[in-house]
Amino acid sequence: MFRQAVFFVLRVILDWRESLPEISFTMNLAAQIAKHFNDVHFGGNWTVSNMKDNLADVTWQQATTQVHTFNTIATLVYHIGYFVSAATEVLQGKELNAKDEFSFSHPPINSKQDWENLVKKSFADAEHFSKLIENLPEDIFEKDFADKKYGSYYRNLLGIIEHTHCHLGQIAILKKMVHAQ
Repeated sequence: MFRQAVFFVLRVILDWRESLPEISFTMNLAAQIAKHFNDVHFGGNWTVSNMKDNLADVTWQQATTQVHTFNTIATLVYHIGYFVSAATEVLQGKELNAKDEFSFSHPPINSKQDWENLVKKSFADAEHFSKLIENLPEDIFEKDFADKKYGSYYRNLLGIIEHTHCHLGQIAILKKMVHAQ
């Protein structure tokens, strides 16, 4: 009986694993990182959670609703995009010009249009950033990102993906809290 249960669980796990989108091992590192970044924004990742789906039904009022002392959904969307924009500049050969202290200071969201503009910009910037990553040369990933103190391109690009996942989780929780109010 126990053995049958173990085999059943293994079969379920293997079936689930086979249903996930595959990353080709012949894909270069730039393409893999670009796909990973793209997936957290538009879907297809292992967490089955992404920015587009989580924001699809959020109204501007919900996006700006303050829950306790937490950041609002709008603030988190802006914050994620702030660092994507800063890293985009570096990938385009410009200086890194970002400060943590400004990463939560977004323009006011006072209407549906303001909210839609923020979301649209976030997704457009993500698509652009993903394409820039995809076109990076393979030898760049161990080089310094803007400055030695920030570490390598690889570390920073994965850091942006991890950062997005972290705040995406916060957005998902805040969304549930706001809907419950």
